[in-house]
Amino acid sequence: MAGPAFADAMGDAKAIVDKFAGRTDKWDGPTTGPKGATGKTIVVLGADMKNGGILGVANGVQEAAKVLGWTVKVLDGAGSIGGRTAAFGQALALKPDGIIIDGFDAVEQKPAMEEAKAAGIPMAAWHAAPTVGPIDDLGIIANVSTNPMDVSKAAADWAFVDAKGKPGVVIFTDSTYAIAIAKADRMKKEIEDLGGKVLEYVDTPIAETSQRMPQLTTSLLQKYGDAWTHSLAINDIYFDFMGPALAAAGKSGTDAPVNVAAGDGSESAYQRIRAAQFQKVTVAEPLNLQGWQLVDELNRAFAKQKWSGYVSPLHVVTPDNIAFDGGPDNRFDPGNGYRDQYKKIWGK
Repeated sequence: MAGPAFADAMGDAKAIVDKFAGRTDKWDGPTTGPKGATGKTIVVLGADMKNGGILGVANGVQEAAKVLGWTVKVLDGAGSIGGRTAAFGQALALKPDGIIIDGFDAVEQKPAMEEAKAAGIPMAAWHAAPTVGPIDDLGIIANVSTNPMDVSKAAADWAFVDAKGKPGVVIFTDSTYAIAIAKADRMKKEIEDLGGKVLEYVDTPIAETSQRMPQLTTSLLQKYGDAWTHSLAINDIYFDFMGPALAAAGKSGTDAPVNVAAGDGSESAYQRIRAAQFQKVTVAEPLNLQGWQLVDELNRAFAKQKWSGYVSPLHVVTPDNIAFDGGPDNRFDPGNGYRDQYKKIWGK
């Protein structure tokens, strides 16, 4: 029987979900900072531009940089360490004023980062580490992200509530990235602390999801059957390739396993949630806003100022709130006036 402890766990989980599923309409970021620098050239190093989160951030950077009249060069690491190494080498050869690391673990490219640091090129980053803020030893002025532990907790809490306190969860992560392991570990701990069950913890590379996920989905269904109630993934991209395998097994778009992503709120994820097709939730990041923040952090570095200290808001996107928070572009773009706020800081 469900006792007081169960009621407390369910109540706590519901409170977290409700908190992050509401509207994000108040600006809680910086209101002061240096005027916008002029004539700057920056390079965005995308881990893999096929990844919707990485693409969304790059688009935000370009939008913000245009306001300042900066030149932006986007280089695609194409989903491999070798590709990112080559892109970083190309970036250094361009001798830019600043570099943005977009979506890969900073430690992976440590030699190139040390070279950039030695050359006095400031670097800002998105999802380059499990923590938000400066990474001093690598020369990163600010790692921009929502709080990844809050994202993971919110995703796990939603699954727990949706399963009425009895989830059987498969967690998908990629040990290539420290942030991915930290997020997956947090989801595992949250589910188990609440009294749910983690059936399997699957480590499979994001870059190989298109090849691996169909067969992996089929084998997990054969192994766990109806015990598999929910999937928790560190990124929406895992669910880009699950649908056909689930459909082939006779599953409808709303049957278990219910798919929940702890990031990033990609366009394809929004489309699946709207259509009720093999994904019910994404804990979205404000990707475009984060692109603007990255430009602001570089602008502060150019003026020899510290990072802004801003941790951007996350948002639990569900079928119930996607109508007011999805927007026409299938992304979480907060109605908190961030564009005007940054323009005001920059004097634009």
